[in-house]
Amino acid sequence: MLVHLAKIFDFVADNLPQHEAFIWRDRRLTYRELQERSHRAGNAILSWGFGRHTAPAKLKPWESGHDHVALYMYNCNEYLEAAYGAYFARAVPINVNYRYVAEELIYVLKNSNSRAIVFHASLAPRLREIRDQLPELEHFVQVDDGSGEPLLEGAVEYESWLAAQSTMLPGLPYSPDDLYILYTGGTTGLPKGVVWRQEDVYYNGLGGHLPGFPRIESEEMLRDHINAGLGGRPVVCSPFMHGAGHWTSFNTFHRGGTVILPDEARRLDPHSVWAAVQRHKVDALGLIGDSFALPLLQALKEKSYDTSSIRILVSTAAVLSASVRKELLSYLPDGVMVIESVGASEAGLQAMSYDTQSKYAGIPAYDLREGTVLLNHERSGTLDPATARRGADGDVGWIATGGNLPLGYLGDPDKTLATFPVINGKRYCVGGDRACFSEEGRVLFLGRESSCINTGGEKVYVEEVERVVKSHPAIVDTLVVGVPNERWGQQVTAVVTLAPGEAAPSVKDLRTHCATHLADYKLPRALVVAPEIVRSPSGKPDYAWAKKFAADANRSGR
Repeated sequence: MLVHLAKIFDFVADNLPQHEAFIWRDRRLTYRELQERSHRAGNAILSWGFGRHTAPAKLKPWESGHDHVALYMYNCNEYLEAAYGAYFARAVPINVNYRYVAEELIYVLKNSNSRAIVFHASLAPRLREIRDQLPELEHFVQVDDGSGEPLLEGAVEYESWLAAQSTMLPGLPYSPDDLYILYTGGTTGLPKGVVWRQEDVYYNGLGGHLPGFPRIESEEMLRDHINAGLGGRPVVCSPFMHGAGHWTSFNTFHRGGTVILPDEARRLDPHSVWAAVQRHKVDALGLIGDSFALPLLQALKEKSYDTSSIRILVSTAAVLSASVRKELLSYLPDGVMVIESVGASEAGLQAMSYDTQSKYAGIPAYDLREGTVLLNHERSGTLDPATARRGADGDVGWIATGGNLPLGYLGDPDKTLATFPVINGKRYCVGGDRACFSEEGRVLFLGRESSCINTGGEKVYVEEVERVVKSHPAIVDTLVVGVPNERWGQQVTAVVTLAPGEAAPSVKDLRTHCATHLADYKLPRALVVAPEIVRSPSGKPDYAWAKKFAADANRSGR
């Protein structure tokens, strides 16, 4: 079986031509219709002379031999069509954050070597401001989004761009070595383009080897897979420009399911999400931890919706508090399967659990996916669960993933070699997450080393403290950061938002509340109330903002 994202989509569409692939507002596209529109986009991209021009053997792991097409859009069918269109042309789509200011936008478009861009009309003014600084950007395709924004000078309108092309593609030498590139959110520095072979990303995170299912290695297995009804009808709340959003969509397509968008697709509108669940009988809902769960829960308290179709709840990339999970499930049917996972753009799925509760209140427990291990502190070998000291005070290791991995980071050999080391003859991805083994053999997830606080010589992993702080009845959300302190080096500080009508607890009250679950050195020594907790569009925490907000409050005495 040729493992290539475009050809896999073709196979699904040829086998399920009349099955609905995509629903948004009044738009309903069957697999055949989405396939034909994607083929037209592919031919349009080929008409520019785009494709793959350099063989893999002549490239370094951090290099691309393809032409790149930037996708600068909110969630819509055109985003998915243009992405598949690029793959059909053997070019590579580049995900671009629609919240970027001019400087950030210039950086990603230059760093990705994008030569074309497909964009929503409402984003045209920002492109107009910077296009003179991007001489390599040759082609502009504008998608009508109802904003009334006139066509950018030199751009072509998307539907006209498609209509001028055939639905029949020329025969191209598709290869599993063709690339897929995913730009990270930049939460630990500048955004980085993660370079994957298509075969590797398919088997790692895009449906080729689901946990508990056999690896799909033949067309017969793929046909059985898509006919098994596993695709479902998920509502996609995350932006496509983030991995969680378009990975959910690709996974759904690769299983023969139907991707459903809320009517409001530019931001998380919880009432729009539940309206879509009710209207379209959605059976799966994806969350980015509490950042999505809390507003969705509040919407259910404000208005009644029919949620009886929900069967699966998936949370990834951020903390899902036990109390929030429990209350959200009280509004959903009995027996809903909850899947919480740990992963990264560079590693795919690393660990998952149906129940993350452990004997340690603030530390979730997961089962490692096949190929994922804990490296020892020195990263010279793996931690053996049979001999490692277990428990939250045991041997702390680095979560590392082997198997189908990215080649590297686009244009960055140093980060590539640092993140993908070869240890005892095996190549791993080491993203910076720390963990230890629980007494019963699962893995206790401690958090990201880069956000760890060093206070009085002790390490504090902020995710653990955040889970406990959020269990305080007056607190809705929090980010925990380290603020410079003369005595402790860094002072554990909780930046919080409050429940309606609640007063902020004193630091003493908060410490007392947390003291039954956390060691003394982990307890917050300061508390700062914010009007909102700032996160990225994908729901990931903005710790840089939280540190600045806490430091400013500390200086001003708030």
